[in-house]
Amino acid sequence: MAEQTVSDSDFADILAATREFVRTVVVPREVEIMTGDEVPADIRAQVRDMGLFGYAIPQEWGGLGLNLAQDVELAMELGYTTLSLRSMFGTNNGIAGQVLVGFGTDEQKTRWLADIASGAVVASFALTEPGAGSNPAGLRTRAVRDGDGWAITGRKQYITNAPTANLFVVFARTRPADADGPGIAVFLVPADADGVTVGPKDAKMGQEGAWTADVALDDVRVGADALVGGAEDIGYRAAMTTLARGRIHIAALSVGTAQRALDESVGYAATATQGGTAIGEFQLVQAMLADQQAGVMAGRALVREAARLWVTGEDRRIAPSTAKLFCTEMVGRVADLAVQVHGGSGYMREVPVERIYRDVRLLRLYEGTSEIQRLIIGGGLLRAARAAR
Repeated sequence: MAEQTVSDSDFADILAATREFVRTVVVPREVEIMTGDEVPADIRAQVRDMGLFGYAIPQEWGGLGLNLAQDVELAMELGYTTLSLRSMFGTNNGIAGQVLVGFGTDEQKTRWLADIASGAVVASFALTEPGAGSNPAGLRTRAVRDGDGWAITGRKQYITNAPTANLFVVFARTRPADADGPGIAVFLVPADADGVTVGPKDAKMGQEGAWTADVALDDVRVGADALVGGAEDIGYRAAMTTLARGRIHIAALSVGTAQRALDESVGYAATATQGGTAIGEFQLVQAMLADQQAGVMAGRALVREAARLWVTGEDRRIAPSTAKLFCTEMVGRVADLAVQVHGGSGYMREVPVERIYRDVRLLRLYEGTSEIQRLIIGGGLLRAARAAR
């Protein structure tokens, strides 16, 4: 079956509705979300009704079917508000859902994707471990054959949406890496399976309302149908592919947040006064605004180009890492400048730029740290040069 795509006019409507929802419904309630460390149920219901739990799931499986070029435009709108909003449905559309979309069997897609797209199921991507973060090759979680099925034992760490998850997409080692492959498989593990324990919600620096937790798997038994793609060596490729795609999404999210920080800075500079003069009249403040604007514009252009290269298949490795590296570092600088423009008020809790400053620090860590992105980019360029000789 050919994959259905969203027309430009339909996507324009989706984008406009999302922008309106973010700016008129969510932005006014950011302090409530931050102080309560929770996205309210009525906002969650509106997100579900808008189809956002499945915006990147193909239409044949019940989603909106946005491609990555459309995804990044949506992400830039979602990034304009508290990042916990996007996190609530990000794993369904991104690193968890895309494992099934890209690598699942038809039976697995039929079983799970419609519920993931509707929000009836929250899927979590269970890759990170105490000894294996940005490099999945260090996985210690083990899966051993148990009759026709598998028994999985291990511990996962910092798993997004774990406290509310119905399904864990679990990466586990089935054997040591050898000439046949890395020995990493990926399994679909229901959250209510015997032996699955979700730890307490993590207390984090920022992103209140975006819940993460440890997940322990103690001799968890799953059937043969839980092995994604029905093949043991799919896991490493699935992780690398979905993480690379996710990097472009995180880059776009960073651009959206940087735009919000810039808008807050400009608004404050235009109205706050020092000695009777609006601080925006001071040249050094204008210079900070200019640096913010340059970062936002450069990031937006880079994200769109990286998404185009992904959609065409021209570059699905170096461009995603380049976009994530630049945009996540850029939003950190923009957020820092936003606090500086605001002066002392920018350090006060419940002022938007204070929350943004804390929230964006995580963007340089997940989906691979900035250091890992540099290794991917540099190594990839050198490999390409050697191949061209």
